[in-house]
This record gives sequence, structure tokens and C-alpha cells, in this order.
Amino acid sequence: MNSKDLILKHDNDDLPVAVRNTIADEAARVSKLFDNSDLRHVLIIGGAGYIGGALSSGLLERGMQVRVLDLLAYDHGAAISGFLMDQNYSFIRGDMGNKADLEDALDGITDVVILAGLVGDPITKKFPDEAHAINDLALKACIDNLNGRGLNKVIFVSTCSNYGLIEDNVLADENFELSPLSLYAKSKVQAEQYLLSLKGNTDFHPTILRFATAFGLAPRMRFDLTVNEFTREVATGNELVVYDAHTWRPYCHVRDFTRLIGRVLDFPVELVSFEVFNAGGDENNHTKQSIVDLILSRIPEAQVSYKANSSDPRNYRVDIEKVRRILHFVPAYSIADGIDEIVWAQRVGLLDEVEARINFYGNYALPGFAKTDSTQTPVLEVVS
Repeated sequence: MNSKDLILKHDNDDLPVAVRNTIADEAARVSKLFDNSDLRHVLIIGGAGYIGGALSSGLLERGMQVRVLDLLAYDHGAAISGFLMDQNYSFIRGDMGNKADLEDALDGITDVVILAGLVGDPITKKFPDEAHAINDLALKACIDNLNGRGLNKVIFVSTCSNYGLIEDNVLADENFELSPLSLYAKSKVQAEQYLLSLKGNTDFHPTILRFATAFGLAPRMRFDLTVNEFTREVATGNELVVYDAHTWRPYCHVRDFTRLIGRVLDFPVELVSFEVFNAGGDENNHTKQSIVDLILSRIPEAQVSYKANSSDPRNYRVDIEKVRRILHFVPAYSIADGIDEIVWAQRVGLLDEVEARINFYGNYALPGFAKTDSTQTPVLEVVS
């Protein structure tokens, strides 16, 4: 592998002619909506994080302007430094729950992607008050303040963790009963329900994407996610301890998430407005054991041990027929691809400082709150 293998794959040209024609019609609708301008200016709320960095890169490559609003709760501002030289990229340090911050960030924006929040079960369990302030109160305030501004599309990133525990032979589609087990997933379900309840009362078109577990290289890496964590542990020569090896989970590469968000932005509004999509692919529904097997096929000398009864009992697979049928989305990147690029990055020395900067490389603590200056009020003071 080399760095050229990490370039985002663009695939609209591979779509059927009839679908490409509908995309052209949608582009004409959006252009008319914004005074015949062909330029899309996308606000990514929470865009300095793991998925946000990959998304920023992907949208810039598509010729869009990108603005990021982020509180930098994880003290991860260095992750955006590579974008700052791009004239089509801008950054505002601020809080989605602060109306003034959000108004500044929305100036000239056509579309919004909401990634912001305390992401993951461990961080929300560790900081429940902060999680409530951000993932519930600030998010609701943000959604309310997006209305009435003439926006086009608003994409809310949710999670497949909303499904909880599912029997092994069952695939959860978008209508499957939601049974969130964690504070994180419960907040996502609550936000989904609130957003869908606004149908007929917004001037923007929302879409909910229930993301699978992310993997792959990005500007702000996370090594508290299964594929990334397992691969790096093995690649560094550490013993890998695997809990509940036969539990299932859907996975998706961060660059495939970027491709999917691009599809939502491109496709006709009538196909995505107030719709929910599982975001993943059949080939990336895996057990932990099958991920370990893929890693061992590359690093056979690795030491792996197995234990049962972890603190995370989630077990589920998802049906992605809807996103494949409506948005013609199929992942371009496999778990094997993600493993290979992390092994490569480790071997060429790109990941040597992970232990020294642990909070940059995972959602473990909130050091960024302590660095928020007097002109950028933290979420906790705004919405408590």
C-alpha cells in the first residue's frame, strides 16, 4: 500500500444514465433555490472529529465549500490543520447549542451535516451530565435554530447501535424496533424521533443516516473503535484481548460514509427528505472473530486471547437494502482495506505518538473544555 491508495473513490459516473439525469435535475433545483449559484457550501457541525475530517476532505474534492463548527472537546484541533490552507475551507470554534455561534456558522450555508456530540458508549457513560447537555439539549436547540433559514438539506448522523440486541439470524431494517442499550444510543433515538416529528413544520429537508461502526484512516484517528483498535494492537506487537468474539456488528469505512453523505446531497430531495437509511453494507457485517481472522492473515505471528461477558453486549446485523435501492450505495472499501491501511500507517511511522496523545486518538476524556476561552462559552454553561 502507498498513500495513493487512500484517495477517495468517486462513483457518480458509474450510476445509470437515468439516475445521473435526476442528479442533474436536483442540482438545477438547488441552484435556483440559491440565486442560480452552482456552489454548495456545507456546514459540518462537529466536523473536526474522526468522520468529519474524512467528510471535509471528500466534500472539498467534490468542489464544495466546507465550514466546520466544532467545540474541540477532545482537544483535537490539530486534526484540521491540513485543511486551513484551502480557500474553500473555514473553521469556527463554537457550540451548536449557542445560537450566536450557530448563526455565525450558518452565514452563506446551503446544507448542514450534524456529526456533533459525545460519540460512543464509554464517553457518555463516563460523563453523563455532559452527554445530556450536548447530545440532548444542545442538539435539540441546534435543530430548532436551523429552521427558518432557507437551508436545503440537513443530514443527521445517528447510529445502528439504536437496534441494541438482535438474534443472530435477523437483519434489522429501518423499521425494526429500536432498543437502545446505552445513554449514547438513547440520545440518538430521542433526536431521531424529534427530527421526524417536525415533518411539515420545517423549511429544510432532513435525512437520518444510522451509521455502522466506523473504521479506516482519517485526519483525527480513533483507536477506540473495533477494527482500528484490533489492527493497531496487533501491528504494534501487543497481545490482543477479544471479548465476546462471536458478536455481530455492521462496519463501514469513513470514506464510504463520505460517499454516502455525498449521495444524499446529490440525489433528488423527494428521495431523501424525512427518510432514514442504515449506512453500511452486507459485506461489512462481521463478527469480532472474523475481523481477527483477517488481521491474522496479514500478521500470523500475533498473540490473541479470548474472553466472554464484556460490558458491551450489543449484537446486531443490519439490512442495507433501502440505501442500496434508493441511493445506489454499496461500500467501496472492505474491512480488509481498513486493516491494510492501518498496518501500513503503523509500519511507516505515522502512528508513533498514539500513547503520548491518547485523548487525541480516542474519545476518552474532554480536555478541550478546559481550553475554551471566554469568547467561546462551553455547551455546559449554555444549556444547563
